[in-house]
Amino acid sequence: MKINATAVSLNVEDVAASSRFLVEHFGFQEVMAADGFASLTRDDAGVNVVFLRRGLASLPADQRDDHASGLILAFEVDDLEGELARLEGEGVTITMPLTAEEWGERAFQVRDPNGVIVQLVDWNG
Repeated sequence: MKINATAVSLNVEDVAASSRFLVEHFGFQEVMAADGFASLTRDDAGVNVVFLRRGLASLPADQRDDHASGLILAFEVDDLEGELARLEGEGVTITMPLTAEEWGERAFQVRDPNGVIVQLVDWNG
């Protein structure tokens, strides 16, 4: 098997709101969109982020009403403090303050308008 690309698909109520959040605050580009669907990418992210509207008939019945809860969309960055300051300056609410773990991870979190957790992280290991 050869994998040509990687994507994570998240079910949300308001696809446009989640898409705008990643475009405005995290530099993603919306490359495909339709009613109830948006696919976003960044050249350096290594993964596409896909938002699907909950309840879409094209989803299997046992997945239609699921919400992207319990997931953390994490991105490793070079300047964690700088990104924290930038997001605060843009008015984004920090939902988990900058923390340092004993295993070397440092991270903080925000939530998009649909409650999707976005975590920025670096490693001091």
